[in-house]
Amino acid sequence: MSGFLAGLCVAVLPVLALGVWIGRRTARAKSLAGLGTPVEHATFETLHTASLAAPPLRAGLTEETARKSARKLRSLLGTDALCLTDQSQVLVWDGDGAHHRGEIMERLAGPLETGRGEAFRLTCDSLDCSVRWAVVAPLTVDDRVHGALVACAPRESAVLVRAAGEVARWVSVQLELADLDQSRTRLIEAEIKALRAQISPHFIFNSLAVIASFVRTDPERARELLLEFADFTRYSFRRHGDFTTLAEELHAIDHYLALVRARFGDRLSVTLQIAPEVLPVTLPFLCLQPLVENAVKHGLEGKAVSPGKCHIQITAQDAGAEALVVIEDDGAGMDPGLLRRILAREVSPSGGIGLSNVDDRLRQVYGDDYGLVIETAAGAGMKITVRLPKYQPGVHPAGRLPRE
Repeated sequence: MSGFLAGLCVAVLPVLALGVWIGRRTARAKSLAGLGTPVEHATFETLHTASLAAPPLRAGLTEETARKSARKLRSLLGTDALCLTDQSQVLVWDGDGAHHRGEIMERLAGPLETGRGEAFRLTCDSLDCSVRWAVVAPLTVDDRVHGALVACAPRESAVLVRAAGEVARWVSVQLELADLDQSRTRLIEAEIKALRAQISPHFIFNSLAVIASFVRTDPERARELLLEFADFTRYSFRRHGDFTTLAEELHAIDHYLALVRARFGDRLSVTLQIAPEVLPVTLPFLCLQPLVENAVKHGLEGKAVSPGKCHIQITAQDAGAEALVVIEDDGAGMDPGLLRRILAREVSPSGGIGLSNVDDRLRQVYGDDYGLVIETAAGAGMKITVRLPKYQPGVHPAGRLPRE
């Protein structure tokens, strides 16, 4: 999170400095009708405008995001026209003089190659055109030029050159944050693929064996279990979305437990206490099911030497701004030292149950304060607690972003 805060400071400081500069340039002795001094008023307007331009840019530099942010960026600079480009084309032109698009792209070759800003006179035969000068400020992420911000004005201005550079730096920071978000998404997708690969082959084989055992003795029961198996595998291997709802995850867990109960019969009992108000809460896909599978593994299968019964309790409670999910079993438990080594990926867990995978993904999505909390000891069962914020930026069911 410290890296995020540092990035946030870098993102805000340029526009804050720009707002203070504008305010000082326009300052008067008296205040503006309760809105504070002119400096304070201009600073507020600048930050507010920047905050409106930021969300689209956090999705990267595309025609759509450029179109949504261009007018706000032009307002920041107070220019007659502004355009955003990638390395090959003008993505959006806002304001007068759109007929200069071709000339702008011809003059961008140097700045896009060197990453250095430039100001130049535009050629125009139209007497009505107010655009005569262009200021180019490259947009860079990790020392790579992604495009340019071009501010156009009636005359050359050293002030506009500096202001365009500051706004371009701020836009570059937003694009860098977008790149970090995309990297995080790719990492989460890789973790999901790894988790799918860890789904125990023994569970699949045992489920099919149980279904086969009912084919002759109880065909209707075999059919029901086959549908449970199909629904569970369909959910586990779905291809859309990094996130799901608590209701959908619990529904998949119900399919999983139906197959497990068919195998172990009355040796396994499960209690669920779910508060209805937390069912819509969004969480990482395949986040809870591996924890339930772990409870079965260590709670029931761990008693193979001395077979007995196992009880698993799943609760989901409303905890204000969070949902609190607890998965507890009374099985074999685990040595805390071994558990720490598993979570640190120093040793591989038996059976492929992805505790470390789930813990890593929770921390990647919500921060280090939201990792798994596990209480266990050898022979004392295991209790896993998961805290889920009810709202987290960028976390939406099926990977969908909210429309503006």
